[in-house]
Amino acid sequence: MNTSTNFAHWQLQRDADGTAWAILDRQGASANVLTAEVMAELSTLLDACDSEPPKALIFKSAKAAGFIAGADIEELAQLESGAAAHALIKRGWDLFNRLAAVPYPTLALIRGHCMGGGTELALACRYRIAVDEVQTKIALPEVMLGIIPGWGGMLRLPQKVGAGAALDMMLTGKNIDAWRAKKMGLVDACVPPRVMDNAARTLAVSAQPTRRLPFIQRLLNGPLKGLVAAQARRQVARRARPEHYPAPYAILDMWAKYGGNPQAVPASEPTSLDRLISSSTTQNLLRVFFLQERLKGFGKGAFARESKPQHVHVIGAGVMGGDIAAWCALRGLRVTLQDQRIEKIAPAIARAAVLFEKKLRDKKAAHFVLDRLIPDPQGHGVRQADVIIEAIFENLEAKQTLFADLERRAKPGALLASNTSSLRLADIAQVLQQPERLVGIHFFNPVAQMPLVEVVASENTSTLAAQQAAAFVKQIDKLPLPVKDAPGFLVNAVLAPYLNEAMRCVDEGIAPEVIDAAMLAFGMPMGPIELADTVGLDIALTVGRQLISADQQPEKVAELVTAKRLGKKSGQGFYLWVAGRAKKSRVGAVPDGLSQRLLKPLLAATVARVAAGVVEDADLADAGIIFGTGFAPYTGGPINYQAHHIEKK
Repeated sequence: MNTSTNFAHWQLQRDADGTAWAILDRQGASANVLTAEVMAELSTLLDACDSEPPKALIFKSAKAAGFIAGADIEELAQLESGAAAHALIKRGWDLFNRLAAVPYPTLALIRGHCMGGGTELALACRYRIAVDEVQTKIALPEVMLGIIPGWGGMLRLPQKVGAGAALDMMLTGKNIDAWRAKKMGLVDACVPPRVMDNAARTLAVSAQPTRRLPFIQRLLNGPLKGLVAAQARRQVARRARPEHYPAPYAILDMWAKYGGNPQAVPASEPTSLDRLISSSTTQNLLRVFFLQERLKGFGKGAFARESKPQHVHVIGAGVMGGDIAAWCALRGLRVTLQDQRIEKIAPAIARAAVLFEKKLRDKKAAHFVLDRLIPDPQGHGVRQADVIIEAIFENLEAKQTLFADLERRAKPGALLASNTSSLRLADIAQVLQQPERLVGIHFFNPVAQMPLVEVVASENTSTLAAQQAAAFVKQIDKLPLPVKDAPGFLVNAVLAPYLNEAMRCVDEGIAPEVIDAAMLAFGMPMGPIELADTVGLDIALTVGRQLISADQQPEKVAELVTAKRLGKKSGQGFYLWVAGRAKKSRVGAVPDGLSQRLLKPLLAATVARVAAGVVEDADLADAGIIFGTGFAPYTGGPINYQAHHIEKK
């Protein structure tokens, strides 16, 4: 006979054979988060199991969204002192230590996302099973918020997978899929959804010995951990400065010196929990998290009355159009890709095949996705497509001619979208009988890496079309940013003066390597000269001429474009490109004030876009520039940076 005990967020079910199921279904939320109330109920649930020990206890989620998303970020953001941080950490540390010590077997059945505190709960269990679905992802992403895994993750993860793999997860925040988790020993089994409950029940009561690390891995976790930490610290230093991102350094120190227990670190230590919580980086990275959640919110609910798009038609198989098509196929959509000749489509298909194998790490799965990407030189897909995206060259007349034809051929409910980067949407829509159908869906290069997509609405664009465009962007796992129709919209209008100033520095004789080094030191993921080469110098020149006065135009970039040295895509621009990488000379001394000189036009342009109403407010401007350009996240965005650093000086 089965019995159950219900709490507000947990349900404790007992099968007739004595197996118990702890099922988390956080009340009033779409995802499971470990709030203070949820954690208190878990303690009470363990009390019940102490009173009547089960044969085994299996943790499972009732949410379609996944297992557990982690700790409550709202609670983290409200921490005002080191004492409050220590109290929150102690709560989870003690509770999960208690879970790890129970006399009966425990198992975490992981389906969908398992993040942060959710992963730490799973690590406290004796066994773990991952469900073999693309949505299943396991991670300790705390470092991306400027914090650390404080509920036992730093202690237990190295014991399960070895020091190297554990530090890689903790220092990068990367997601691990189900099969990778099984291969590295993070989970004991990877099973399909149809057998997951039976597999969990069988393993939980099996008395199977837990995985023991090889001898050398035990050494690296023990006597040699100082050497491992020192090597990892050198690797971290190549990517992040401690003054900008203290969290990875704190993780290394806490693991190597204090057994992964942040409470044991003296408050006087520079990597203590007290210092970490009070740092501007942590506050700003939490701010970035909430900005990201706000962007996600723009994509909710637009298709409540109709089915989501299933077929996308992309016109223009160049770098942008081809990569947009590939991304849509990767996200599960049927895609037809149109250009003038099949020969122009072939390179896009080849790039897509490489992307699919890289992302999926499975040739069979990659081939299956590639089947969804269909070359369509005649444009037959237009009549069946739910979303039509134009990505041809930046010529107003050509785009007008194309959209006039598309309006006649597309089905009535299809969304008409342009990927234009610099032309006014209203000008393109002048030829349409129903201009309200046209919306901008502006991606950034490289499409597979840049999370932001600008959703552009002109004065003609209907509210429904803009909402559907935002929902489509979210459907393909990008962040939609609503912007008004204006030259360059937000991101390009801000990037153009920044890149322009960098290229003017080249005209003045400053080496490209020095310019890039200045901004890398500031915290940018890529220097402005390398970025211009990556975008394409022809595009940078065209956008610059459209958005910046003629007397401010740099000379060198025009010379390079005339010589067909267009950057990465042609193999040479400011840099020589070999195997997809820029070859750089040794960097000389960086002039004082260079980074601030380069930042000045970027900051001014961001403020001007907000004042012009291109975005709703300064927070969205910060979000757009962070996720659209990679602007140093530790700053909280350009306007936030200006308010807290420049204006205070």
